[in-house]
Amino acid sequence: MGAWLLLKVFSSGCTAMTGVEAVSNGVMAFRDDTRKNAKITLTIIIALLMILLIGIALLCRAYGIGATNPNGPGYESVLSMLTRAVMGHGWFYYVTIGSVLLVLALSANTAFADFPRLTRAIALDDYMPHVFLLRGRRLLYSWGIYILVVLTGLLLIIFRGVTDRLIPLYAIGAFLAFTLSQAGMVMHWKREGGHPFRMFANGLGAVATGITVVVVLLAKFTDGAWITALLVAVMIVFMHAVKRHYMRVDREVFLDRPIVPALVQEPIVVVPIDRWSRITEKALSFALSMSNDIRCLHVQVADDPDEICKDFDRFIADPLKAAGKCVPKIEILQSPYRYVLQPMVDYILKAEKESDVRKVCVLVPELVVLHWWENLLHNRRANLLKAMLLIKGTRRIIVINIPWYLERG
Repeated sequence: MGAWLLLKVFSSGCTAMTGVEAVSNGVMAFRDDTRKNAKITLTIIIALLMILLIGIALLCRAYGIGATNPNGPGYESVLSMLTRAVMGHGWFYYVTIGSVLLVLALSANTAFADFPRLTRAIALDDYMPHVFLLRGRRLLYSWGIYILVVLTGLLLIIFRGVTDRLIPLYAIGAFLAFTLSQAGMVMHWKREGGHPFRMFANGLGAVATGITVVVVLLAKFTDGAWITALLVAVMIVFMHAVKRHYMRVDREVFLDRPIVPALVQEPIVVVPIDRWSRITEKALSFALSMSNDIRCLHVQVADDPDEICKDFDRFIADPLKAAGKCVPKIEILQSPYRYVLQPMVDYILKAEKESDVRKVCVLVPELVVLHWWENLLHNRRANLLKAMLLIKGTRRIIVINIPWYLERG
């Protein structure tokens, strides 16, 4: 029982030494000489940390102060009890507790400063989504901050804000990172050749922090440490999956040859039309500037009047013939079951197979209204058609929006 209690105390006390990693993560933020200034800062932090820990331990022993159960009634932190025992419950007590709150708020900022930089460094090696490489309007890696806010909020909700329950999660993650970084430095000095003292120092650090990880994992396993162990395994699998995805994308899009002129041909242009209108005119005008192979698709469902052919000859074919221009073809697709989009998609996929080289360019006319609620007054077939082509399409199918914007008034 004494050994187990010692392990639990050791695992809880180790978290007091976390936070120094913020210096190593932010070495590049120091002024020159960066390494020298970072070493000085880290040494000062460690010295102050030792003094504070020793002082708190001695004072708690002198005043007979022990920790209370965070889940029990009348819970009070050790710092609160120690300050009240030494200075009483006067103004100094409230100044001290307020100062502790400000310091904790400031220390929490290190995660928001370092986590985005960390995710960016990992994303540079393709083990995290490349969205973490993007800078926001304030020149920060905003997506790292967004993800951190969401995840920390979920943790606080799940653990109901009891920090004692969060200690195992934090300790295992921090000391596992310490172990890996120290072991990495051993390999670094080995590749550099020589430096036996530095290899020994980093090796000793890796062993010490590795033992700490094992102790914390065993002592706090039932208190929530199992969640961290599971998350670490899930993150490793996730990061390797992201890496494999980016490697596959690089293999497929890589090109080391010049453009092939024989492959540059006019596309097959497909324009879905419902009736003759300004929107149809805009789409056809753009199509005529692209290719001489233009196909107007019209889906005729049962009981619909056959007016599109008359309008096509009157408003499209005859004027273009008279001007000596290319006349588009009109394709009437019969749909007895009143399906409109699926026959179009089937035709486009069939047209793509007519040639091994030519691309199929689908011009999708759509009405753009002024207010969001006006979308409810119109069918959104254009958006559905684009979504279906995105899902079922191939590399030689290109979709282009042809918007018609309603004017005010």
